[in-house]
Amino acid sequence: MTLSSPPTQYYVQRKNQYLKDFDRIFKSAHPVLVSHFGPKQTPLLLAEARKKFEDLLPQLPYLGGEKPFTDFVMFTAMTLAFYRASLSYGKSLEKFAIILYQVEKKYLQSTPKFLLRFFGPRTFSTRYLNKVRQRAVETQQRQYPGNYVFEFVEGDGINFDYGIDYLECGACKFLENQNASELAPYICPADVLYSDLLGWGLSRTQTIAEGAERCDFRFKKGGRTNIAVPELLKNLVANPE
Repeated sequence: MTLSSPPTQYYVQRKNQYLKDFDRIFKSAHPVLVSHFGPKQTPLLLAEARKKFEDLLPQLPYLGGEKPFTDFVMFTAMTLAFYRASLSYGKSLEKFAIILYQVEKKYLQSTPKFLLRFFGPRTFSTRYLNKVRQRAVETQQRQYPGNYVFEFVEGDGINFDYGIDYLECGACKFLENQNASELAPYICPADVLYSDLLGWGLSRTQTIAEGAERCDFRFKKGGRTNIAVPELLKNLVANPE
């Protein structure tokens, strides 16, 4: 199976915007990076990671330009580039997982509050859910081999409002293609941060990244986040401050 981009070079054509996204994310997390890499090494690390990210863009799977999955796989490439640069600065996978979670947290905390107030409730609106139902059917056609594939799960009216079962994960496919599957389990914990900030009330018991057959997302508006994370991240997640 090939996961390369089509001749249109979708991601390369949008390189400037993606590099701006890279700069914005890591600028917001600069204090975290300095605390782990030091003031002298941080600029060097970022320059290396940025170059690695740029080099990965032509290798990203084309998903039809559809959001949010196109953005998901692009951010996966960004994370992989950051990971590979961190390895060259002596960070283990386990240490990187902690740094990544802190970077993601710092970035999300920099998001304007009015956007959070807008996007959180929107993910429970009738219009949004109808779109998700439609997209589920579309992904099951498997038009793009590198894409996510999922099923929509109707809510039970008590424990969750709706669910999404991912049958195939685009991020995992890309990382496997890059011989970096070890990174996959440490990308998923960011969902804890999104759920807490956006009021998703997300519960999840398993992920493809950790070897399960599917990822079982269940959303309960305003509910409590209940997501299992790798052991080394449990203290960070349990102590949000």
